Formats: sequence, structure tokens, C-alpha cells
Amino acid sequence: MNLYAIWAIYRYEMARGLRTVTQTVVSPVLSTSLYFVVFGTAIGSRIQEVEGVSYGAFIVPGLIMLSVITQSISNASFGIYFPKFIGSIYEHLSAPASFLEITAGYVFAAATKSLAIGVIILITAFFFVDLDIQHPFWMALFLVLTCLSFSLMGFIVGIWATNFEQLQLVPLLLIQPLIFLGGTFYSISMLPPTWETVSLFNPVVYLVSGFRWSFYGMSDVALGWSLLAIFGFTALCLGIVWLIFRTGWRLRD
Repeated sequence: MNLYAIWAIYRYEMARGLRTVTQTVVSPVLSTSLYFVVFGTAIGSRIQEVEGVSYGAFIVPGLIMLSVITQSISNASFGIYFPKFIGSIYEHLSAPASFLEITAGYVFAAATKSLAIGVIILITAFFFVDLDIQHPFWMALFLVLTCLSFSLMGFIVGIWATNFEQLQLVPLLLIQPLIFLGGTFYSISMLPPTWETVSLFNPVVYLVSGFRWSFYGMSDVALGWSLLAIFGFTALCLGIVWLIFRTGWRLRD
């Protein structure tokens, strides 16, 4: 394992993130604060509680997942796309580093940045609502695994994209609808039976549900299914990345 190669890529990506800290940190935190104001205050005044939890506190895990997922994909996709765009990707491919080491450098950097955003939003939430984190270990585990898995997905999106417009295509047309329909602002038990069944085919439901359970001990699906979903998704992304580097798809074009 070439740890120096991983560290070099990781350090470069983190330095790039620090140069654009307004875009990478301040912007998503401000956007999430607006969600707290609009949904937590305006709608929260009409929906007092959801399964014994105040609505403002209920949406906190979903809002953190919303920001973490979108930022993980955005950071990782741009991180690997830019070397393709300027042609420096060939230096990575010719360097004495395996696909796993290259992937680890970019994914760990993207996951670190999105994890920092998630923690900042969590701290910010304490200024708006009263939070009760019943299972901090599981909360941290779900947060880290979500950052890693969706950074892997963003890495795949960055390799797939052939222009800057395509970098936004998957997050806007696929990920955001899944997030908003994945129980971010509501419990799927509040839906009619037919739509509740349909929601169970949305993988984001399992992530939000497991993360919300770590806060309040309540969930729409069993914790085991949430863990299986996140580990299965991570394994799938790793398999796709391995196949991409093995075949050179979109890397040597």
C-alpha cells in the first residue's frame, strides 16, 4: 500500500477545498439554516410532533443527510473530473499507485470535507432545536459511511462525465429527488399504504431512517436493513470503480 500516494492526493484535494471554503462550507451551511427556518419554523408551527418528536428536531437528521450526500457527490466528482479535463489524469495512471490508492486519496478527501459540513450543520442545529442523540456511536458510523459511500458514487460520476454540465446531471435528476422522497422531511409511515410500499424501494429511505434512529430511537425500517443498504451500496461502488480502472473506461479516451 503506497500511503505516500494516498496522502499526496488527499493533501492536494484538501488544499483545493480550503481555497474555496466559501463555496464548499459556508454555502451549504447557510442553505441548511434556511431549511431550518422555513421547515422548522413555518411548517413546524402546523406540525407539532412526529412520533413524539418535535417537527423541527425530527427533520435535523434528514437535513444533515441531504447536505452530506449532495456535498460528497459534488466534491468527489469535481475532484476526479478536473484532472481529466486538464489532462493530468495520465500522471496518476502512470504513477506507481494502484487504482485503490488513487481512489482512496480522492474519496477520503471528499468524505472529509462532507463530514466536516455534516458536523458543522449538526452543531448549527443545536441553535434552532433541542436535540437528543441517543446513540452517538451509530450516529457517527452512519455519518462516516454515508460520506464514504456517496463520495465513491461521486468519483464514478466524475469519471463518467465528459463535460461540466454532466457533473450536475446525476445529482439534480437522480439524487435530489431520491433524497426529498426518502423521508427527509417526513416519516414514510405518514404516507398512504401504496406510497409507503413504493418508498421502500428508495435506498435513501434506509440511510435517513437509520440515521434518525441514532438520534431518537425511531425509524421507518429496521436498523439491520439500513446497515445492509449502506454496506451493499459501498461494495457496489467499489466494484464499479475497480471495473473502470481495469478497463480504462473514460480514463484513456
